[in-house]
Amino acid sequence: MWFVYLILGISLLYAALVSVAALSQTRMLFPAQMAAANRPNLPPSAERLELTTADGVRLIGVRLGSRSDLKPALLGFGGNAWNAEAMGLYLHGLFPDHEVIAFHYRGYPPSGGQPSAKALLEDSLAIFDRLQQEPARRVVAVGFSIGSGVAAYLARHRPVDGLVLVTPFDSLKALAREHFPWAPTGLLLRHHMPTIDLVKDQRTSTALIAAGRDTIVPPRRTEPLRTAIPNLVLDRTVAEAGHNDLYGHPAFAAAMREALGRFEAPAPQQRP
Repeated sequence: MWFVYLILGISLLYAALVSVAALSQTRMLFPAQMAAANRPNLPPSAERLELTTADGVRLIGVRLGSRSDLKPALLGFGGNAWNAEAMGLYLHGLFPDHEVIAFHYRGYPPSGGQPSAKALLEDSLAIFDRLQQEPARRVVAVGFSIGSGVAAYLARHRPVDGLVLVTPFDSLKALAREHFPWAPTGLLLRHHMPTIDLVKDQRTSTALIAAGRDTIVPPRRTEPLRTAIPNLVLDRTVAEAGHNDLYGHPAFAAAMREALGRFEAPAPQQRP
């Protein structure tokens, strides 16, 4: 009888763990309050941006730097714990002579709504379309971590002039299986971001930058993208860096500048 009780106890514990993981997945994937708590101060020259999506959600963004007819604007999508100010300031520090634009993700204060993978992907199109009304400008999409999936989605559906994927993963489903191998993630995961499907058959010039000691996005989750991207113009791995300390490495800054240099052709690239 004790064996039956043991099996029952283990089963109940497993069910509880799976339930907690399933119910908290949105909070784990999109730690909006953590991002909001670490908003840096912007320089006086920064401009606040705002748009309202088709479903009535207000998104707040920031613009740093000046518009240029010669250099493309950089549209940044940060990691899941980044906010627009942090993303904008980081890119502006790397590229002070470029216009840099970033928006707080939906559900990340001061933007409204509730975060979800689907909403973040669709919002990227609304942001791009809003920028093309100012008037239109060349845009390079830059995505860090989960933002790489958002940037890839944008490049799939809009004519960006370059795509930079930093610590990207092939899909959220595959990444979830890495971190929760004991859970039926295929059945429970509500958020989907199939980056590998988004980059297939896309001729957009793409740069990929990875961290050699990344434990959050392991190399095996990035590797499939290398063969899937048709026009991979730059592939760099900062061997000594991890997922979160990558951004402070000089080799990463050099790779980012090299990537942008690949996109800044004398004339915009022709698209099929």
